[in-house]
Amino acid sequence: MFSHVMVGSNDIERSKRFYDAVLAVIGAGEPVRNQNLTGQTRLFYRHEGASFCISEPLNGESACGANGGTIGFKCSSPEQVTEFHDVAVAHGGTSIEEPPGLREGKLGAMYLSYVRDPDGNKLCALHRPKTPS
Repeated sequence: MFSHVMVGSNDIERSKRFYDAVLAVIGAGEPVRNQNLTGQTRLFYRHEGASFCISEPLNGESACGANGGTIGFKCSSPEQVTEFHDVAVAHGGTSIEEPPGLREGKLGAMYLSYVRDPDGNKLCALHRPKTPS
């Protein structure tokens, strides 16, 4: 459904350090650095056919996290959910909500963790266990 997600950053180099570490957990490599025609720097992380992008705001105003918005990253195991969380916190992120772990609900069982990046964007690491056939 999605081709890419882009978030704003007030400090592109701080964001690069944070996302280099966090996205390496799920297998994303170094980003492609781009400067648009009006001078803003953008970083494009590509992984499994999708892109996660970070940009200095085009309108010159401060970047801020979306109120009510969450960006989810698919993980391959419960351990990877926890590692995503722990690496994010170790690189300037903030742990929010419950500690990483299993959540049972109407959508089934999921392993989740939530953090905010240094600019306040809310990130979720998610693993859905396979259900028995």
